[in-house]
Amino acid sequence: MFASFDLWASLPLFAVIFLTAGVIKGTLGIGLPTVAVGLMSQFFPPHLAIALVVFPLLTTNLWQALRERVGLDTVKTYWRLMAALAGSLWITTFFVVQTSPDVLLGVIGFVIAVFAITSLVKSTPELPERFDRLGQIVAGTTAGILGGLTSIWGPPLVTYLLAQRVERDEFVKAAGLFLFVGGLPLMVGFWQAGLFHGVTAQVSAVMVIPAVLGFTIGEAIRRRMSAETFRTALLWMFLLMGLNLLRRAFFG
Repeated sequence: MFASFDLWASLPLFAVIFLTAGVIKGTLGIGLPTVAVGLMSQFFPPHLAIALVVFPLLTTNLWQALRERVGLDTVKTYWRLMAALAGSLWITTFFVVQTSPDVLLGVIGFVIAVFAITSLVKSTPELPERFDRLGQIVAGTTAGILGGLTSIWGPPLVTYLLAQRVERDEFVKAAGLFLFVGGLPLMVGFWQAGLFHGVTAQVSAVMVIPAVLGFTIGEAIRRRMSAETFRTALLWMFLLMGLNLLRRAFFG
């Protein structure tokens, strides 16, 4: 599907992008697909950007879940969300190849911009405990639909966790688990849809190296600097990136 692009010749650019995305992921616990897809979509078709993120996404989130020692208690708490996420994401991947690049750019830009704005405002209301089951299903399904179309499903999940007022360690632990669980049906769905074959899968596998390296650097940054300062700067960057993608979608 991407025969017109020499992916191996673009390897240095991909490596820089995934290294950057990995640093952000290691620092905040989220953000690898958002940054990687957002940056790659500035230079390449969004379908290609979405496909290349699969292996780095799976690897870094598995590593994060292992490092944070995710246990059965976390799975039991959020199993409804993960089931809704996995099912809706897998189904949605079958519609990616039928979606135009401009529509994908618009969706990706909208998701990134809304996530940045809502996070900067910091006005996420608290979710009452009696609505938690419904909240998990809504958050998981919404994230799955967005993830299947764009490989970015973090924003609804982050919004849910913020509404739950979870502590920082629990946030990082749950986010890593959610993103790993979503990565499995994403890979299967993209393979079945014909987006994840041959050289695309090979380049995605190679990008695991800079992504994990960046993740390791990000973990060191998390221990040495104010995460809030870095988070604010990152959200402003997300907002500008999202607005630029919307500009490309509507005005070319």
